[in-house]
Amino acid sequence: MATLSATQLLPLSLPIPSQKPRHPHFRFQSLNPNPRLFSVISQVSNFRPLHSVLSSSPITVDADSEDDDVTLRRICQSHVPDHILCRMEELGYVAPTPVQRQALPTLFSGRDCILHAQTGSGKTLTYLLLIFGVVDTQRSAVQALIVVPTRELGMQVTRVARTLAAKPKQGELEQKACTVMALLDGGMLTRHKSWLKAEPPTIVVATIGSLCQMLEKHIIKLDSTRVLVIDEVDFMFSSKQVSSLRKLLTSYSSINNRQTVFASASIPQHRRFLHDCIQQKWTKNDAIHIHVNPVQPMPSCLQHRFVISDKSRRHETLLSLLESDAPQSGIVFVGEQSEKSKKAGNAPPTTLLIDFLKASYKGCSDILLLEEDMNFNSRAASLSEVRQGSSYLLVSTDIAARGVDLPDTTHIYNFDIPRTAIDYLHRAGRTGRKPFSEKKCTVTNIITSEERFVLQKYENELMFNCQELIV
Repeated sequence: MATLSATQLLPLSLPIPSQKPRHPHFRFQSLNPNPRLFSVISQVSNFRPLHSVLSSSPITVDADSEDDDVTLRRICQSHVPDHILCRMEELGYVAPTPVQRQALPTLFSGRDCILHAQTGSGKTLTYLLLIFGVVDTQRSAVQALIVVPTRELGMQVTRVARTLAAKPKQGELEQKACTVMALLDGGMLTRHKSWLKAEPPTIVVATIGSLCQMLEKHIIKLDSTRVLVIDEVDFMFSSKQVSSLRKLLTSYSSINNRQTVFASASIPQHRRFLHDCIQQKWTKNDAIHIHVNPVQPMPSCLQHRFVISDKSRRHETLLSLLESDAPQSGIVFVGEQSEKSKKAGNAPPTTLLIDFLKASYKGCSDILLLEEDMNFNSRAASLSEVRQGSSYLLVSTDIAARGVDLPDTTHIYNFDIPRTAIDYLHRAGRTGRKPFSEKKCTVTNIITSEERFVLQKYENELMFNCQELIV
């Protein structure tokens, strides 16, 4: 894939829209790609007030980024402590992914950044390497904050951060271990209060609800925060907690004292979003948008299929697909239960489906459930079983679609069609997550004939082709 030249990185001299910025509670409903905004090369856009565009100097990307021999160590060498790099290599992170090649030099330069790249492209490791390069473990203060939309994603990010931050072996430079706290909904907040008062952790991974509880009670302070990451930023801005997120960005910490990183696989109207980030003072004026692979929002290893089925026959259709595909590992996405159905006392569609599969499908020993209404421990147990098992079938609502990393997943089944193209993108992104694997993965949609036009709309917006399958 082509990489960026200095010319490509020059700020775009685009006019600023004359209308007032929209209310920052964005309703991301569609990607609406404009062909004129996409090219066959990776793209970096920088949409800023005209004064800052004229007065800024362009940044450059190391020409070695086009070299196939470039390594993560080479990119991070003068920025990240050596024991972190050694641990990174022990875990198998040696060759950089495209987003790491393009974003890390920019992040190490201190610029605020919007990371916009495919699911499974390595965004989490990218911002963690920045954090480990910035924090000072000798200081007893919260120096990095990562805000996530779900507990599942929070646990995953925490696990990766703690693994990388493992204390150096004896005989190495005496270095205090980097402590990582998971401040997630449903966690033991009382224990966290004691921890925060005794010796604040270096890095905090938090859901916005739990974080705001601590901030409002003045239990956690962000005065020393040097890096603030908002993961799955488009989802966060379209959630019910957007007001808390805005307060975090503008009141609890200052853009002048921190480096801000937003990350997601889907940022519709990204030029407008970057403009609003600057105007609303969520980022500094020189914030940059790094868009990796804009012409291919999803991994190329995905094969997309659809099956037309009557609503009353969907269970049997799914069973037929499973028996034909014999997936080693897969996720079946089911829509949320409607409020009307809940009030009527009906069983959730996830429960009905998992009961049917356990009774009828013999191709997999572990058929597990993951949904929003499950308690924290049950959800954690389901994900733990999935990660430990060699074969699994996970029945889930969209809670599993955002950021959850199950790299062995090869098959996605949309038992209910996603509500939006962005939901489709994130569901599909649960497979094909091994960046250097050539293994083909499939996304299969079970739809009615009336839903075919919706799927075609997603195909146009996400630029993929979906083949009909007869079962």
